[in-house]
Amino acid sequence: MKDRREFLKSAATGAAILGSSAATSKLGFAAMLSQPAASAKSRVVIATDANLQGTAGSPDEQRVLALLDKAMAAYTGREKPVEAWKHAIPANILAGGVIGLKVNGLGGRGISTHAELVHAICERLQQAGVAAGNIVVWDRTARDLQACGLTVNTDKSHGVRVYGNDVAGYEEQPESFGVARISLSKILTRECAMVINLPILKDHEIAGVTFAMKNMYGVVDKPFTLHAGNCNPGVADLNCIPAIRQKVTLTIGDAMKSVYDGGPSFHPERVWYPNAIIVGEDKVALDHTALQMIEKKRAEAGLPTVDAAGRPAKYIATAADDTHRLGTNDPERIHLQLV
Repeated sequence: MKDRREFLKSAATGAAILGSSAATSKLGFAAMLSQPAASAKSRVVIATDANLQGTAGSPDEQRVLALLDKAMAAYTGREKPVEAWKHAIPANILAGGVIGLKVNGLGGRGISTHAELVHAICERLQQAGVAAGNIVVWDRTARDLQACGLTVNTDKSHGVRVYGNDVAGYEEQPESFGVARISLSKILTRECAMVINLPILKDHEIAGVTFAMKNMYGVVDKPFTLHAGNCNPGVADLNCIPAIRQKVTLTIGDAMKSVYDGGPSFHPERVWYPNAIIVGEDKVALDHTALQMIEKKRAEAGLPTVDAAGRPAKYIATAADDTHRLGTNDPERIHLQLV
């Protein structure tokens, strides 16, 4: 099989989380999150591969593809990869809509969304029927995209497009919800029919944790206006802006490598390898799960909780409240599946 980079060119251009690979450790982690059995709950899938990391210091491409397939099969209930993606993406979008992949390169080359995951998703989307030119991989700037190991391409005829808000620009008319008064990236508003969110799991020096919802700070012109109060209610308010709420419908989170302290920037002494991909639609449930993972690792490292460290992740509860209704942070309403 071609590697991911060659595939894109030809198109036109667990156990580490849980501290052990034993089944008992997985059950222990699920119990910690109070996993319910009811299928009606918000579903979060964590797929792991303890052998994910290659010898070159980056994830093995073939293992990343296999891990993605495992995660999507568990989430959709479709064993065959192409069928899983056809189930996950609405038929009208598969037939001609543009799908955005919102990555995160803020942390630099050391801690950004992995290109191997981006390439794997692009491959499966194309196999499911999405034209290469109808896939846009984006972040704030070319620098952020390069930090993810990606090469900028704005030409639809040359395959998957990769470019930032620095190229596309922002809408002139700002949008508002609560404390959020921002202008959205034209990539989101004018290009994408659907966005797949590709955050990277990180501790955050202000917000406590950054994952699904906070990755949306990269789609607005003035994210610095949303950091007050440990980013609360900034994160929740931003995610209620209609274009974000309606278009960002699936998260495939990168937890292959993480920092559990000092984030969102890269601190090699605080690097951790969960070797996982996290899939879900409920952004609040995803962030609740991400926080539990960070807290578990911090406890293992002898560090205080993010709350005790003075940076509580209060925005998660805010996002679940009656004003925002973005999802649930109630463990009894989250169905966690570990594969």
